[in-house]
Amino acid sequence: MKAKGANLLIVAQGGRLQFEALIFAASLRQSSPDYPGRLIIAEPQPEGAWAGHDTLIAPETRDVLEWLGAEIHPFTARHFGAQYPYGNKIEALQVLPPKEPFIFFDTDTLITGPLDSIKFDFKRPSASMRREGTWPIPPLYGPGYSTIWKSLYDRFGLDFASTLDPSQPDEHWERYLYFNAGWFFGADPEEFGRRFLDWAIAVRDEPQDELACQSLDPWLDQIILPLVIHSFGGTRPGPELAGLDGETTCHYRNLPLLYARESDKVVEVLETTVAHNRIKKRLKEWDAARKLIYQGKGRDKIRVMFDRDALPSKEKMIRNPLKKSGWWLL
Repeated sequence: MKAKGANLLIVAQGGRLQFEALIFAASLRQSSPDYPGRLIIAEPQPEGAWAGHDTLIAPETRDVLEWLGAEIHPFTARHFGAQYPYGNKIEALQVLPPKEPFIFFDTDTLITGPLDSIKFDFKRPSASMRREGTWPIPPLYGPGYSTIWKSLYDRFGLDFASTLDPSQPDEHWERYLYFNAGWFFGADPEEFGRRFLDWAIAVRDEPQDELACQSLDPWLDQIILPLVIHSFGGTRPGPELAGLDGETTCHYRNLPLLYARESDKVVEVLETTVAHNRIKKRLKEWDAARKLIYQGKGRDKIRVMFDRDALPSKEKMIRNPLKKSGWWLL
């Protein structure tokens, strides 16, 4: 299996995600023009778990996405939908061809370099390590990290000890296998997706005693993802994947955070990516893009607020000043 043949998957629907999908598709074509794999956009339909919601991509946006080479595939979310939108990335795997390697990206990702330079081993899946210690939050009198995580591995018949990072101390969150679900990959989306879905539903519907004090929303996908990756023989990403969340991709989360904390290169890639008139015409319909990118407020107002050589360790310490100053535009 070669990385250059892998199918790329993002999820988009009406609202902000359709505009982020435009940025993703445009940055792929600009920064990785020779990537021959398919870009597949999964579009949840306004039925099933999304019934009553306007989920469809606007026709004008659809035209530009297809002009950029994206394929838009509909799917029906049966299990998560509006009650847990992060479940889209679990159920969307059904649109991919089975037994073909895949790479999933969150839609709020910018491609900044050639994807075919990354040496993926699809038989050893992995996921993003650009994360904070958001889950679990052990209660004062227990159970602790080890007990909580081990209960999940035991539940699905997995070996817990082999997932530990011995360089980290016991009961420190980084000792345990924990990913951001901003990107992940595998060899077969059908098998990967089925296991991801079955285990996520099981934990959502019947959380065991060890999870009694833990919030599953919005963390459910990030709780189950390490279990699934480990079950297919995967683990933490090695140096061969350093370009992801590095020189090749940037999971920016939202435009205010991009301008606040990302490198000059990322800002330049973003702005050159969306300069084409056909893209600009659609993105100007999105308030955040119009103000931050095209009116220059991202550079003039947000970028000057932060020292990117001394950023706060927690994302919320960046979010709060942005909200206070009125620049938290989504």
